[in-house]
Parts: sequence; C-alpha cells; structure tokens
Amino acid sequence: MIKRVTSVNEAVSPTEWLDLIPLADVDVTSEHPASPIEGVFVYDAPTPWRAAAPGVQTIRLRFRRPVRLTGIRLVFKEAAVTRTQEFVLRWQAAGARASVDIVRQQFTFAPPGTTTEREDYRVDLDEVSALELSITPQIGGGDAIATLQQFWIAA
Repeated sequence: MIKRVTSVNEAVSPTEWLDLIPLADVDVTSEHPASPIEGVFVYDAPTPWRAAAPGVQTIRLRFRRPVRLTGIRLVFKEAAVTRTQEFVLRWQAAGARASVDIVRQQFTFAPPGTTTEREDYRVDLDEVSALELSITPQIGGGDAIATLQQFWIAA
C-alpha cells in the first residue's frame, strides 16, 4: 500500500491544469472592464471575473481542436450580497449539434459566513469542442452581478 497525504485544495495536480491560451477561445456575455474574464483561467489572478450587468451570464470555451477533459474546477466568491445562485455546466462533443449538461448546482452565499463556493468535478469527456458555464447570479431575479474566481480545466 502506498500512502499519500494530499491537500484538499489540490484535488487535481497543478501540473494537470491546462493552459487555455493556446487551446481555446472564450466568449462571454459581459464583463466589467476592471475584472476581465482572462483572470479566471490563471493561478493567483489579481482580480476575478465580474459581469458588467445583472442577469444570466454565459462563459463559453471553444477549443481550437477537440480535447479530452478529466477535471473541472469552479470557484465563486461573494463577500457582500446574500443571494442564491445557480449555475449550469455543459459540454459539446466535436461534431455534435447540441450541448449536454454536466451539472446544475445551486448555492446560497450568506456573507460574512458563507462567501465561497468551490466545485471540483472529475469527468471523462473525450473530443470536447466546447465547454459552457451559465450563471444565474440570483434565482428569481434581482440585480445581483455574476462573479467567478476560477474556471480551471484538467486534461
């Protein structure tokens, strides 16, 4: 038996996280000029992504060549507003006409106590041409703004 003590924060080895810059293009429905989307794809980004307007927001990665994915990490933070958020993560296979849901999740932020939602998903997705994250920042409407701290993908 081999024993390894691993950090809860590193469910996937950092060497497995993909550098998305040469692999994918990103479409985003909006972004605040001071909090662009590029920050969610890198380690220790100075600012998270923040939408420019309230309402449902979509972040879509379009891979230049189909890829195989084994892990997805999403980290959301909200330090100011109590709200219940929902997100849907979908993928599309190369040549497929439609996307398929991976997960639909709801989470309630209740600052100052509950301010972070972190989701690590182990997946086995082959020939991925697109990965889409749709965020409803406040279920039932309202003027909450979507934010995202990390959107990491592992091969």
